[in-house]
Amino acid sequence: MKPTVIGIMPQEQIRERVLAIARGSYKPKPGEPKIWFTSMKSLAEVLSDDNRALLHVMMETKPASISALAEATGRKPSNLSRTLKTMSNYGIVELKRERNQVRPVANSTEFRIIAQ
Repeated sequence: MKPTVIGIMPQEQIRERVLAIARGSYKPKPGEPKIWFTSMKSLAEVLSDDNRALLHVMMETKPASISALAEATGRKPSNLSRTLKTMSNYGIVELKRERNQVRPVANSTEFRIIAQ
């Protein structure tokens, strides 16, 4: 699996970049980050040691639900659900609704970080 490229840039610059892309005056190059954080601190919170370990467990066990992942990791389902939702907002995790359950899928376990 290819590493996910993550960028760190101030909020204002991220906004300017998104608007330039929307206007068509800037076309992102291959290999540029698709996931952006406004600070190293916010990145560190989302990709903490525990959360990276969680991604590895998800890749290895391929849990059928958040409950199954909670059992495999020993974390509380409510805490786990909140963490997974945050990670899904950044595109690091997918939460696939199947029947009456939500199946968490890790999109990546390797990351390349570009700070600007």
